[in-house]
Amino acid sequence: MSGEIIVLVTSANGDEASKIAEALVRERLAACVNIISDVESVYRWEGKVARDREMLLVIKTTADRYSEIEQRIHKLHSYSTPEVVAIPIQQGSANYLTWLRESVER
Repeated sequence: MSGEIIVLVTSANGDEASKIAEALVRERLAACVNIISDVESVYRWEGKVARDREMLLVIKTTADRYSEIEQRIHKLHSYSTPEVVAIPIQQGSANYLTWLRESVER
């Protein structure tokens, strides 16, 4: 089995963030999604520096579900190039990590 990961995704608004979070958990692609509101993002887009208020999704899952998560996010997301990045979980509570893995088992 692959290791546990955290996937970070920004979204334009709360409705979109909720829609993505609920779909990922309902479809057992993610064990849990935290939605952090009012994140200020500064980034380069189309040759200019942009600044926007966004929502940040913190998605807990396993590496073997990553490609399915990325595909699902691209279908649900309003951005043409959404942020979808994965970070490995190096350590964590054994009970929590067991629950995480069991929550996304097929």
